[in-house]
Amino acid sequence: MAVRTRLKQLAPADEEALRRVGAHLGTPASRDLKARCADALAHDGEAWAARKRELTPLSSPRWAGAITKASHDQWALSRRCQLAHIQSLEAGISTIRHRLSLPLREKGGRRAPGGYRSKQEWHAKARRLHVLQDRLEQARTDRDVGVVHVVRGGKHLARTRHHLPSAQLTGAEWRQRWEAERWFLKADGESGKRFGNETIRVSADGEVSIKLPAPLKELANAPHDRTGIAVIAVDPAHTSKRGAQHWQKPLTHEPRKTTRHEAAAVAIGRCAQGHPVRRRTTPPSAHQSDVQGHRTVQAGPGTPGREGSHPRIPGPRTRCVPPDCGANAGNQSAQHRSRRSAEHEYWQQDSLPLSP
Repeated sequence: MAVRTRLKQLAPADEEALRRVGAHLGTPASRDLKARCADALAHDGEAWAARKRELTPLSSPRWAGAITKASHDQWALSRRCQLAHIQSLEAGISTIRHRLSLPLREKGGRRAPGGYRSKQEWHAKARRLHVLQDRLEQARTDRDVGVVHVVRGGKHLARTRHHLPSAQLTGAEWRQRWEAERWFLKADGESGKRFGNETIRVSADGEVSIKLPAPLKELANAPHDRTGIAVIAVDPAHTSKRGAQHWQKPLTHEPRKTTRHEAAAVAIGRCAQGHPVRRRTTPPSAHQSDVQGHRTVQAGPGTPGREGSHPRIPGPRTRCVPPDCGANAGNQSAQHRSRRSAEHEYWQQDSLPLSP
């Protein structure tokens, strides 16, 4: 199970420790990803071990293993995205070729599009076809040699640097986001290890314990060069599913619709306060099985008049007060009803004043 969370409202010392650990591990993580991408298809177990040995003095053997594995996973993810991009280009080229082969304004079917509507659109799509073919050729060449294009911190944020005014960011704000996105502070779980991992542990009471890299041992506030941070750590997939199940619909009202993210926030808040995610507890088993007897009686299949209308019972429509047994059952005039004055009481209009 993967646990990913955001840490907020931390103590100043804990926040400073996390910043320094993330920044310290982010630099070797960037270098290792560059080395992994440079190896391309020639990467093997010996190259992996060599990268890990280079990172160990800067962190620790476990942190070095986490960094190298994250780099390999990122390279593998880029390869899968590259294949999906190639397949998308192939599908687009096939569609454009088919539509270019049809006469203008020819109608299409359910599974195949028709021809283009004008000569201008036909010529524009013909030029588009050449562009896609060039991109496909380049993508196939990169895949054959194992070249991938990865940006630590995100390509979108990197491009935002060129148009800061439209993004409503200053240079300092962009730099702060860029450095934070390139930090590294994660580790995979290990089977048989208590609380998930020797590097990052999440205890049952929500405390995160981190094994500090060797150069940052002075930040330790727990035994064995560790730092303990009291946070609420939850599984995002679990809270999204349970929040949508129990809170998304009750919180939705016109004209605003509650999202799964907002419902998950409610689930996380209830977990933090020690409450169950469900809106209410399950009724007792006796109430579920109706041990006290059926509250309504159903007529059997052979009962005469079973399909007839139910006889009307006079009196108040409540199960707690029998008919004609209420406090004011005998005197209906004692009850204030808005319709009674108009139906049973005498009403006379006063004379209109003729002078002020």
